[in-house]
Amino acid sequence: MQFCPKCKSMMMPAGTEYKCKKCGCVSAANESSNTVFKTEIQERDVIVLEGDIEEGLPKTDVMCPECRNRTAYWWLRQLRSADESETRFFKCTKCAFTWREYD
Repeated sequence: MQFCPKCKSMMMPAGTEYKCKKCGCVSAANESSNTVFKTEIQERDVIVLEGDIEEGLPKTDVMCPECRNRTAYWWLRQLRSADESETRFFKCTKCAFTWREYD
């Protein structure tokens, strides 16, 4: 890791050199350190849900308050600020009634 001699920000690798993103200062890599720059990009499979989105959601054993069915889809959503827990939603597989779990 190398820091900018002008503004003291962390310098980022750019080819065979280091470049400061804040002030643009360029510095050569130290040849005695055997610095190796490596960039790795991870590819992920994207699942496209067509038609009924519910078919891609996980199911759980919970009782529907409307029809008393025992199977529902579930998902999590962050509704409030990041320091509070997520809210779990359920959707009945039989009557499609949607409700949420309160902690």
